[in-house]
Amino acid sequence: MHRYNISRSKNFYAIGLSYKKADAKIRGHFSLSDDARLDLLQQAKDSHIESLVVTSTCNRTEIYGFSEHPFQLIKLLCDNTEGTVDEFQEVAYVYKNKEAINHMFRVGSGLDSQILGDFEIISQLKSSANLSKKYDLLNPFLERLTNAVIQASKRIKTETELSSGATSVSFASVQYILKNIKNVSNKNILLFGTGKIGRNTCENLVKHTKNEHITLINRTKDKAERVAGKFNLIVKDYANLQEELSNSDILIVATGAHRPTIDKHIIQSQKPLLILDLSIPKNVNENVEELSNVTLVHLDYLSQMTDETLEKRKEYIPQAEEIINEVNNEFNAWLETRKFAPTIKALKHKLADFASAELDTQRKKLSDFNEEQANIISKNIIQKITNHFAHHLKDDNISTDDSLELIKKVFQLEESPKVNV
Repeated sequence: MHRYNISRSKNFYAIGLSYKKADAKIRGHFSLSDDARLDLLQQAKDSHIESLVVTSTCNRTEIYGFSEHPFQLIKLLCDNTEGTVDEFQEVAYVYKNKEAINHMFRVGSGLDSQILGDFEIISQLKSSANLSKKYDLLNPFLERLTNAVIQASKRIKTETELSSGATSVSFASVQYILKNIKNVSNKNILLFGTGKIGRNTCENLVKHTKNEHITLINRTKDKAERVAGKFNLIVKDYANLQEELSNSDILIVATGAHRPTIDKHIIQSQKPLLILDLSIPKNVNENVEELSNVTLVHLDYLSQMTDETLEKRKEYIPQAEEIINEVNNEFNAWLETRKFAPTIKALKHKLADFASAELDTQRKKLSDFNEEQANIISKNIIQKITNHFAHHLKDDNISTDDSLELIKKVFQLEESPKVNV
């Protein structure tokens, strides 16, 4: 994207994989823990990557960033996860420049979510951008793009019903329980893991099941206590996991671990047990299905659930796309202005040189020369002239490239090769 004067690198890329082509196992291979994400950012900085944002959720892992070649970003991902380049090539996607920008808008708007209208990714984008900024890996282009995507997401939420009601996997899991478990309000429910998905699931459980027998367990107990405090729920120590599991009718696992935290050996009870695994990578070993009393359901299955509400949301896709186009066009209009930013800057310097030379002449001629007033007048005139040229260059009815060449020729401009924006 050199012609926009926004980066040392030629191109902006979105590389990644999602639920569309990668199953839960493969997505697990490319899932980034918090520590791995920090390692990736540090490696990017050490590799002189100028700017990037990294997201990793249960249904996608993506890098948005600048590089000379997308393999630089793919290597960063593979170096910091269990995924391989061969696996990536089988299921992944690479978008470039305008396509990458468009993809980011669709992801942030909920149109590319596993459950249509699920906006949980937007908070990920926000926190990821903030983290990149701390590592000095967020240039003004990517910051402005992220903010534009957030703006589009907010407008879609408020101006359409694309996200009417709850739309997340957390909500889908509770809907599954309500449809498949009788007398759910009297069942013992154990929620293992109180990260973001766990918290959202807990809120949906309390709201929709009217169940007062919900127990929370987390490896870090104080996190579970903070969640439980909002809803007056029970918290048990991690050491009590097996004991609590024996008392449970429903187990919901959302631990975010990179290895299974539940397997058949920890299940001692013979009574029916429904296990919902809401984690990527999978946190429940599939060997639990060897137990006749256990039913295991993974989030990929839950994400396929449709209901009338979800079907109705599809009606709002055109309206959402219209909003995206509007915000995207505003972003692209700003982007187009970067093409002539170096010329305008060079013009401003040239006019300042003219003014300085003229002020020197008048200073020698006039005994009562007013330095302060002369400087104010000259700066104002320079600003008016450059604003006039900038306004002209923004006109859709003229050829920006031809106008730029004419301005350079008339004023004999030598612009700097790049302007950081």
